[in-house]
Amino acid sequence: MDIILREDVETLGTRGQVVKVAAGYARNFLLPRRLAVAATDSNKKIVEQERQAHLRKDAVLKTEAEELAKLLSAVTLTITRKAGENGQLFGSVTAGDIADALEAQKFNIDRKKVHLDDVIRSLGDYKVTLKLQREVTAQVNLSVVAEA
Repeated sequence: MDIILREDVETLGTRGQVVKVAAGYARNFLLPRRLAVAATDSNKKIVEQERQAHLRKDAVLKTEAEELAKLLSAVTLTITRKAGENGQLFGSVTAGDIADALEAQKFNIDRKKVHLDDVIRSLGDYKVTLKLQREVTAQVNLSVVAEA
């Protein structure tokens, strides 16, 4: 069955692309969730208009995210945790902790946008990647120190 994607679907393709999928997958998953529509001439025109509107909106969001990335590049976060004698933390520093620390500095960043390579379980300085938009990322310096 040929369908037109209305949203980006990770395993299939991008918005506005015409793809061929199994009829059951389209009927039971993609169509009810409004991720796709049947590939007819009228639907192609409608989806193309939606795609153009989405591209304009994405351009505005991208410029805002780039400005935010410039501001975030100068930010250094400090998180204090209880630690043992060898520098190991009792627990770990999570993406939620980093999002809370950013919120304390008046940056409203969702914890889902914080990408940690590994779990932070020891004291030290780290670089944390924030994925602000599809093409825009920012690096924030994180310092994990022991409680006094």
